[in-house]
Amino acid sequence: MPLGRWASVSHPELDEVTVDDVLHALADPTRRAIIRLLEAEGDRACGTFGLPVAASTLSHHFRALRKGGIIRQYDEGRKRMNTLRIAELDTKFPGLVAAVLASA
Repeated sequence: MPLGRWASVSHPELDEVTVDDVLHALADPTRRAIIRLLEAEGDRACGTFGLPVAASTLSHHFRALRKGGIIRQYDEGRKRMNTLRIAELDTKFPGLVAAVLASA
């Protein structure tokens, strides 16, 4: 039975994440904006990003970031929260996320 009001989401283990997964997740400007907001402000609920996209589109972006190993989502009460996994990724791909964000 899922915790919270949503079905549970899966997160790849670090050894399952490829450089292509990370680069695909970082290829979209909306996803980079999500990462920058999380870097600047810490964990945030899904509905609090204020980006000019539909909720279904935002859900797609969160899924791509999860599959790329960049974020982890967890339920906190009635909210689905997002947190960065960049420190984990840096153990496998040192500086990759920071380099892409700096050049985009």
